[in-house]
Amino acid sequence: MRLPRPFFRLPLRFDVERLRAEAAALPAEAWVRHPNDLKGNSAARLISVDGGENDEVNGRMQATAHLQQSPYIRQILASLGVVWSRSRLLRLAPGAIVPEHADINYHWFTRVRLHIPIVTRPEVRFYCADQVVHMAAGEAWVFDNWRSHRVENFTPDERIHLVADTSGSANFWQLVAQSDNPAAQIQQVPYIPDRQMAPLLERAKLAAVMTPGEVDFLILDLRAELVAQDNGPDGRARLVRYHGMLEAFCKDWRQLYALYGDEPEGWPEFTRLRDGMRNTSRELAEGLMMRTNRVAAHQVLEGRVLRAMLSLPQESVSASAPIQPLRVRKPKIEAPIFIMAAPRSGSTLLFETLAASSQLCTVGGEAHWLVEGIEGLRPGTPGIDSNRLTAEHATDAIAEDIREEILSRLQDHAGQVLQQPGERRFLEKTPKNALRIPFFNRIFPDARFVFLWRDPRENISSIMEAWRSGQWRTYPKLEGFDGPWSMLLPPGWRSMNGRPLAEIAAWQWQQTNARILDDLQLLGHERWAVVQYDDLLRDPAGTIGKLCEFLRLPVDSALAQRLSVPLPPSRYTLTAPSADKWRANEAQIAPVLPAVQATWDRLRALRSE
Repeated sequence: MRLPRPFFRLPLRFDVERLRAEAAALPAEAWVRHPNDLKGNSAARLISVDGGENDEVNGRMQATAHLQQSPYIRQILASLGVVWSRSRLLRLAPGAIVPEHADINYHWFTRVRLHIPIVTRPEVRFYCADQVVHMAAGEAWVFDNWRSHRVENFTPDERIHLVADTSGSANFWQLVAQSDNPAAQIQQVPYIPDRQMAPLLERAKLAAVMTPGEVDFLILDLRAELVAQDNGPDGRARLVRYHGMLEAFCKDWRQLYALYGDEPEGWPEFTRLRDGMRNTSRELAEGLMMRTNRVAAHQVLEGRVLRAMLSLPQESVSASAPIQPLRVRKPKIEAPIFIMAAPRSGSTLLFETLAASSQLCTVGGEAHWLVEGIEGLRPGTPGIDSNRLTAEHATDAIAEDIREEILSRLQDHAGQVLQQPGERRFLEKTPKNALRIPFFNRIFPDARFVFLWRDPRENISSIMEAWRSGQWRTYPKLEGFDGPWSMLLPPGWRSMNGRPLAEIAAWQWQQTNARILDDLQLLGHERWAVVQYDDLLRDPAGTIGKLCEFLRLPVDSALAQRLSVPLPPSRYTLTAPSADKWRANEAQIAPVLPAVQATWDRLRALRSE
């Protein structure tokens, strides 16, 4: 929800010790991975659609079992007298972040998120636009989530907030208006034993067909924020065309609604009009964005309006006459570049170095969501037992979904949102994808693969430290493994249950590097290149220069500038780099080196070729 300023601290205070006791009482299985698979982010669901283990927002909200066993949290939510939508406890691991983003979807247009910190430290920082605050335990905050925001927990402890979504009553917004008013009386909200209270929960669902009045309201607000990146004649002309397209769409939607209302007879026509709008917007929105948060115009139109304006049974449309969308030329992702590497082998440093080039575009960082955002590709679904994916998994529908997801999140080397890659080539780096080369080769048959490897002694030590830190827990609970699993999940992971950490780390190194070698050998040699981490550290300019020559990528001024100074530590560096840092774990590593020797020899043979 757009608010007049970034942060508001409400004149409310809560019983921190009781909140902490209720959070600690939740079973380990209550905490699940963040829906966007953000590292170090997990949640315990309190209010959800039908009270289930889901992150949906369209449906009848009910209390989950976790809220039922948390009487003080129920008292807090009920005492505020508002109607609640999806609500959770959100946990941020030590050293973890919530990356910068803006909340643009329909759900957020009329809702705000209440934050009540439960476990935190003074060093935890919450950024929104150009302001930063620390939300102290027991306080209550709301913020303008339309603006770009992020959270940093660079502390040794986890952070837990109660976060609850609501549109808010008049009394609630009067409380918000008293934010930081020194004369406002602070209201204490104590825990009252044996007092059973039930919060008010949303029941309304999305309408089958959004009314013309709501469509007008949503699009008029979007148009008020619409600006062009280029303020020259071309940018202004594109802005005028886009405004005209939006205005015409609203008129046509109103006409269809006048003819059909929300009757099923009209659903195919509404679908046809929406899909035509989607395709036209993709073509015309290039270079247009929102003034406040710089998010691309089409991305906001898609999230705020197009995905919410029809909520139809799928079979009702498919049984009708085929829909013919407007014919527009879709942008292509040509000759993308994939960095393949074992975890903790320096791939982030290589990625951040190459991403400085103005010739490349990215989705901003590791894209775990790109694959595991597709339900049928997550470990635990039928036929998927690990992060390994082959060409057979890359169906035409999945391939199209992945291409569309990439295109919807592109940004250039300066972090500016792109509508299409243009002449830029797409660069991607996610360690799990080291087990998916045949999968991505099927989707992008012209892709180039960059294989980065690191001395196993150093790499195994770094993997061990990552496990110990708790910052890279990818699977909190696996059937057949005691405790959470960190980083990528190779086939055969159950054999590691109960094994020493050094053995698990060595197994991850060996399995990943051997799998990469085997998969790349099946491709033509013109499709892949090898980079050794030591070479990258010793001679960054020479190593990147040779790599760019293989990729047929010019070393432009932006990349040259990056290489003109010593490479900085990557964003995921745990401790300062040191050649002998691995020796702190030498005693545990030495016994497992024979298990990786054959793969290490294969890698050194590649280097000598």
